[in-house]
Amino acid sequence: MGLYLNSRKPHNNYQEVVKSDYFVDKTGLLEELIPIVGPGEDGNPAGLSTGQSNKYICITRPRRFGKTIAANMVAAYFGKGYDGHLTFDSLKISASKEYERHLNRHNVISITLNELPRNCHSYDQYINRIQERMLKDLIHEYPQIQIDGEDALWDAFNNIYELEENAKFIFVLDEWDFIFHRDFVTDRDKSSYIGFLSNLLKDQPYVELAYMTGILPIAKYSSGSELNMFFEYTMASEERFGGYFGFSETEVDGIFERYTAVTRKPRITREGLRTWYDGYHTMSGQKVYNPRSVVAALTNNNLGNYWTSSGPYDEIFYYVEKNIDDVRDEIALLVSGIAVPAKVREYAATSMELTTREEIFSAMVVYGFLSSENGRVVIPNRELMDKFEEMLMKEASLGYVHRLARESDRMLKATLAGNTDEMVGILEYVHDTETPIFGYSSEAELTAVVNLIYLSARDSYRIEREDKAGVGYVDFIFYPRCRKEDGIILELKVDHTPEEAIAQILERRYILRLMGKLGEEPACEGRILLVGMAFDRKSKKHSCKVEVLREGSGEETE
Repeated sequence: MGLYLNSRKPHNNYQEVVKSDYFVDKTGLLEELIPIVGPGEDGNPAGLSTGQSNKYICITRPRRFGKTIAANMVAAYFGKGYDGHLTFDSLKISASKEYERHLNRHNVISITLNELPRNCHSYDQYINRIQERMLKDLIHEYPQIQIDGEDALWDAFNNIYELEENAKFIFVLDEWDFIFHRDFVTDRDKSSYIGFLSNLLKDQPYVELAYMTGILPIAKYSSGSELNMFFEYTMASEERFGGYFGFSETEVDGIFERYTAVTRKPRITREGLRTWYDGYHTMSGQKVYNPRSVVAALTNNNLGNYWTSSGPYDEIFYYVEKNIDDVRDEIALLVSGIAVPAKVREYAATSMELTTREEIFSAMVVYGFLSSENGRVVIPNRELMDKFEEMLMKEASLGYVHRLARESDRMLKATLAGNTDEMVGILEYVHDTETPIFGYSSEAELTAVVNLIYLSARDSYRIEREDKAGVGYVDFIFYPRCRKEDGIILELKVDHTPEEAIAQILERRYILRLMGKLGEEPACEGRILLVGMAFDRKSKKHSCKVEVLREGSGEETE
């Protein structure tokens, strides 16, 4: 065993995951890899009959989607040097007829490529550490082979292959693209790195399997054919392996049952997990949850921002600021929960010069800030929505969108107080006749305006667009997160009066949504406020009206 060759590290790391309270068995991935690395029972090369003979696999996903856990699993299962029965015997892979044939029977080179040497300030320090460690492992494991410490790695591996009865190796390389994001790495360094991987892996007879993970796709980093042997599997464009990264609805159902069984006072609901962490999609259309956030929430018994807490909101703004003029209006729609058409090209994320809206949105999809489905992008869940809202509140360069967001706290207070003069004043303050979103000419624009002007209300309300009642207006219901608080029913009209808006609310009997159906608990035990908000396109003036339909009970609710 060595630092990289048949290291105990991936086995120990995966064993800890298996023992955790909310472990999800993804060993089906191993069943897909087994045909690649060894002969089938008929003695023919594995995979040829199923079209799975390609031994170069690169899986890219946003961070925190289980890439490292899967890489550790692959290395722990195949790697020699330890007994994996205690870890794998109880998992799904143990039912495979090929289970014993491959368990800890292969030489595995496992490298976590996001590790830097101490005081690392150059690419040479980074890559030399990797090469020196790997050579030391080979020299130690094969003392009978004449390997010099100055040999190129591929020369050392080829010597072993020739002299040790066709010795082969599985390479598990996690976070392959990490080094591209270091400040000290130049374009020349990136080219050298691609060349290093190509020399090490491409067309080499000692490679039994090359399993590589990362965030960014390979193709556009490789200017020529250096790494074109890899099959790339992304979340948006390839269906294969889609079920092994992220949690499915069924998997979340299962661990939620465990949570309710072992937690003394559960505070999380199943719907809460869906609202906070769902929203991604695989190529096959399967809904996917962010796994790290789900596990963290259940472990802490608290819904919160776990995935994006590993990086500041500035990460999102980094992409938006490249071309604010092109994406400002669409950001307003996205924050309002509206999907925006976009042609996602996953390679765009490899460019640091993002100049078009397609490049910006493509990069945000690759990094997991947006979800893509059927030619549209959307903010996937509340966890990410929180970060977008934070950006809107802080970045004045976003213009009218920022101004709307900044006024949202004052707008909610004015609404709850029935202060229509202040409400109108806020609307007039932020109104800009040159801003397309204030044309009030479509349902999407109306939705965006209401959502932005009440942005801060999301902390204490679940805001839903309830119905489309005709051209030029939409209804909103503000469900209080604490039932004893006030509920709000809001309708916005164009070229009509706020009184007509309130009359529409009463006519449609939207109040029943807050009061609850017969035999159900009410969604609101506080006051029910009817809000009419109107805009006259000719005069460019707003008007508002607030009516209290019902006084609150004042009773405490849990």
